Amino acid sequence: MTTFHLTLKSSNVKTGPIPVSTTSSDTCPDSCSFKQNSACYAKSGPLAIHWSKVDHGRGSDLQALCNQVSNFPAGQLWRHNQAGDLPGVNEAIDHVALGQLVRANRGRRGFTYTHKPLTRENRACIRSANKNGFTVNVSCDTLQAADNAVKANCGPVVVVVASDVSKGFKTAAGNQVVICPATQRDNVTCASCKLCAWSERKCIVAFPAHGSKKKTVDSLVRIGE
Repeated sequence: MTTFHLTLKSSNVKTGPIPVSTTSSDTCPDSCSFKQNSACYAKSGPLAIHWSKVDHGRGSDLQALCNQVSNFPAGQLWRHNQAGDLPGVNEAIDHVALGQLVRANRGRRGFTYTHKPLTRENRACIRSANKNGFTVNVSCDTLQAADNAVKANCGPVVVVVASDVSKGFKTAAGNQVVICPATQRDNVTCASCKLCAWSERKCIVAFPAHGSKKKTVDSLVRIGE
């Protein structure tokens, strides 16, 4: 059974002190190249330990998470899934479960990322969530995939880029890429930036590879440069 855990005040220096959830790894799609190549950032360090405990029952069911979210103060910024993906096992999004989360988020500023493939059904789910106030960023592994995601027009787009990329640029399709400010400046966090919580933004947000799997991630993302 999929398990959800909510940390009411994150201690992550990049996220800032906002509520952050974690979802069990059964929601992560096998098509994710980082999962295929054991390069997932959440599979190392303290987060990996926490995520493993969520996989083994730490947390609660979706209804309990939704109850917690619906009790947030109006306008509360929060991040869904520092690890894990949208409801639904493996590749598919569970539109009923996602709908519950979207309704619980009304009046709040929830944002998240998904690696689920952009099938017609998944695009519809992502588009509906963004339209109804829950920002779902389409997360891509290559610039080519990011351009394709922009063309799909179901939500804002983010992409992982090589670790040595530090300045904004345009993709082959002419889309503007902005480097995540929290990766460039110590005084910026998700709590202060809020760029990924803006569903109507036109730019692609890029996250340079980092962490213990940086070299592996570098080799994967360069495929689509």
